[in-house]
Amino acid sequence: MSLKKILIANRGEIAVRIIRAAKEAEIASVAVYADDDADALHVRLADEAYALHGRTPADSYLSIEKLLAAADRAGADSVHPGYGFLSERADFASAVIAAGLTWIGPNPETIEMLGDKARARILASEVGAPLVPGTKGAVKDVEEVLDFANKFGLPIAIKAVFGGGGRGMRVVRDHAEIRDAYESAVREAVTAFGRGDCLVERFLDRPRHIEAQVLGDKHGRVAVIGTRDCSLQRRNQKLVEEAPAPFLNDELRARIHQSAADVCAAAGYVGAGTVEFLLGEDGTLSFLEVNTRLQVEHPVTEQVTGVDLVQEQFRIAAGEPMSVPDAIPTFGHAIEFRINAEDPGLGFLPTPGMIQRFDAPGGQGVRLDAGVYAGYAVPGSFDSMLAKLIVWGADREQALARSRRALEEFQIEGIATVLPFYRHVVSNPAFTAANGSFAIHTRWIEEECTATFEPATAVPAPGESRLARMPIEIDGRLVELGLPESLLSRLAAGSVAAAVDMEDVQATGPADPGALIAPFAGTLSSWKIDDGDEVRVGETVAVLEAMKMEVPVKAPRAGRLVQNAAVSSVVGANDVIGSVGA
Repeated sequence: MSLKKILIANRGEIAVRIIRAAKEAEIASVAVYADDDADALHVRLADEAYALHGRTPADSYLSIEKLLAAADRAGADSVHPGYGFLSERADFASAVIAAGLTWIGPNPETIEMLGDKARARILASEVGAPLVPGTKGAVKDVEEVLDFANKFGLPIAIKAVFGGGGRGMRVVRDHAEIRDAYESAVREAVTAFGRGDCLVERFLDRPRHIEAQVLGDKHGRVAVIGTRDCSLQRRNQKLVEEAPAPFLNDELRARIHQSAADVCAAAGYVGAGTVEFLLGEDGTLSFLEVNTRLQVEHPVTEQVTGVDLVQEQFRIAAGEPMSVPDAIPTFGHAIEFRINAEDPGLGFLPTPGMIQRFDAPGGQGVRLDAGVYAGYAVPGSFDSMLAKLIVWGADREQALARSRRALEEFQIEGIATVLPFYRHVVSNPAFTAANGSFAIHTRWIEEECTATFEPATAVPAPGESRLARMPIEIDGRLVELGLPESLLSRLAAGSVAAAVDMEDVQATGPADPGALIAPFAGTLSSWKIDDGDEVRVGETVAVLEAMKMEVPVKAPRAGRLVQNAAVSSVVGANDVIGSVGA
């Protein structure tokens, strides 16, 4: 069996990555897109592209019915899910297979078993992988979370059972925060994965995040393709990854490799996957989870092994044996920086908007996996990642030196990005280990990073890119044409040249000291306090969501709450959503 045409059920840089791999393998590629992605790079690069007719994840990239309809219409013979969205949904894999298509990933039974974090823990325990205490399954309510915390102590991690990538995960260090953290994790899990089940684990304090890349084929072979360190995170989501994981002794590295291989072999794993571990400050190693998909950080493994993991996915899905040798050599060191549309000067708040300048670096050892370009409007409905900068060196020191140079070259304007933070961190002794100690852990940013950054100049988020759809006839065939409503309105006004100079837009705060200000453009997810009720200074009164992030809006003073915006309404950066009367 060979693959002829792949539908990529995803967007952004990972869709571009898969499209490029398909072209190299002489496989046709089919893109799908939400309304806001009509002019996205993955749409431009694919051989064919089909509209999903939706603006939110739920009615576009999470719609199994729409994705399968697009595959059928395109005549695709296979589906690659990328990462995120439906990539770890067993029901999607089953639906793809039931439609007569090849699923480029683990079989549905494996996804269901390992995607259920509770069942994965049981399997890990059976094969002797290291584990910290945790619930045997999903908790029924917040009372079970409180009981666990009372029995095993804090901190604890509340984690979406069917989640991944840090979505639907909250680390709690104070009993008073458990209820809000549980409710927030459930909401985020439902939004990102369609299911809100959560389990609880004892959380290792100041841990490193270590993972092993695994491949399994249909011939019974399981191979571990090295380790990665993904400890530099914000809000439990990775920012910087490197391979191989540095500062591990041979015994610990061997234990990670063996545990990863044992877990995947016991699961009959087929495809690319990642076994993740936490390494506590005291040296305690604990199995975390298995991600049954390609990881965002897979390029660093590719750079140090020469293994093209996407091409291996194609081979394995086609029934061929993987092509990697029994002894997989590594050479040099690679570091990946996720280029997110977030403002480090405002606590890494998401910043959707129009990219005015996108000058990427080049030179020795530099690779860029991007899904955007200058002139692209970054929507607020999806993940904040724009691109990934991957830097290779003969050793970690050279990789760091090249990273410093490449990050200085990288220039993005029009929206805020995490580049200022990265320029700082590649010279910070905690990360470079210049003083002989690698001090990064998963909460280093929140707890120990003392650097401050100037907030980016506030710019308005892009307006809704709605499409006006109309039937037209081409060579006797009726097709549907979609044009942006903004374009049609400008045409109706007799001008297509009108544009806003974003640099001239200045944000000004309201005069009311009790105003509740939206820190970024997004959706008002919930009010935590009823309209008219009394609130305390610093109390969370609302939750705003954008780019799959939830951020609380806190009362600037004590007083009575007045709500000016409804739940589920879309608000702009610096909009006043309510106020607290003195």
